Amino acid sequence: MTVRQDQLANGFRIVSEHMPGLQSAAIGIWVTAGGRHERIEQNGIAHFLEHMAFKGTNRRSALEIAEAIEDVGGYINAYTSREVTAYYARVLKDDVALGLDVIGDIVLNPIFDPREIEVERGVILQEIGQAHDTPDDVIFDWLQEESYRDQPLGRTILGPVERVRAFSREDLSAFVSEHYGPEQMILSAAGAVDHDKLVRLATEMFGHLKPRKGLIPAPARFTGGEARHDKALEQAHFALAFEGPGYRDDSIYTAQIYSSALGGGMSSRLFQEVREVRGLCYTIFAQTGAYADTGTTTIYAGTSAEQLGELATITIDEMKRAAEDMSEAEVARARAQMKAGMLMGLESPSNRAERLARLVQIWGTVPSLEETVARIDAVTTADVRAFAETMAVSAPAALALYGPVAGAPGLEELQERRAA
Repeated sequence: MTVRQDQLANGFRIVSEHMPGLQSAAIGIWVTAGGRHERIEQNGIAHFLEHMAFKGTNRRSALEIAEAIEDVGGYINAYTSREVTAYYARVLKDDVALGLDVIGDIVLNPIFDPREIEVERGVILQEIGQAHDTPDDVIFDWLQEESYRDQPLGRTILGPVERVRAFSREDLSAFVSEHYGPEQMILSAAGAVDHDKLVRLATEMFGHLKPRKGLIPAPARFTGGEARHDKALEQAHFALAFEGPGYRDDSIYTAQIYSSALGGGMSSRLFQEVREVRGLCYTIFAQTGAYADTGTTTIYAGTSAEQLGELATITIDEMKRAAEDMSEAEVARARAQMKAGMLMGLESPSNRAERLARLVQIWGTVPSLEETVARIDAVTTADVRAFAETMAVSAPAALALYGPVAGAPGLEELQERRAA
């Protein structure tokens, strides 16, 4: 399997990977226009725009968009994150040109019918309401807000209700004009694809676009802080975040191995000590997330109000203990889990296309899988212990609590335990 890249004269980028033996392909457009590219008065508009893309173009109605893909047995979807908005499809190899034509159409030619805007506004308001009714969803929005307070990266992707209610057709068009230029777009495909044909199709479809500079977000600052929302729920929800490396930082691999060993699976320290030995919760995990210039290591658990204090203090104690006695066997297991998860995931052309797009967005190129595996293997136990020491003692922290949490320890108390 060979990765190939090209760039049109206007800055539009194409990356693909042919996967022998497949009869289908994943293809999509990744636009560097996510939540962190919004000004405060635009918060939620990138997500709103993603919804509107499927509601009709100059060439196709909403129904015709869906039928064009589903008539050939494919599917089409989109998502918005804090750094990108993606529009993608999965089709059989003979329908790649059709798939790209539909995706290009919805990205380049949305009509923003006022009636459809009102319909989709209602759908998004329902989505916001559903998120607020899901404790283990909304707590991560609050944690993000405390981690990056008063910054675009800290705002919710869905946006606040009052802004979603106010967005107009002109607001949507203005965001497209500002951010949907060729330099902000990446065509990524994997599976049964012909790279040279993709370049020809992309040239026909996107080559006429004029370059434009989108908003470059300010560097992120991890602020830390505490959000406490006391409510009569069955469970108390607890989420901690610690400042970590971004994707461009070599220590990202150490951070990912650390979080896997600490709370990435049933054999991890937190799962074994907090759930299996002490029975304090049903769910507990640690994970590392990263952006272009920053990242977080996050710990989440749900438990009873009576057990939350003990769970929180044990979590800090386990973090401190990991800095002292993280073993070679634990690090080797975490490395194996990380490599297996990556390689198994890349058996899917959809996952592979997304990986290609993200790597090109972040680094401008795609490191080989062999290089990535070598970087994972190069992480030593000493590296993980040193990182664990930073997480346990000095990394800036944020805390979010939701449910019956009136008596739960706060961030200041947990910080004192870290320093003890």
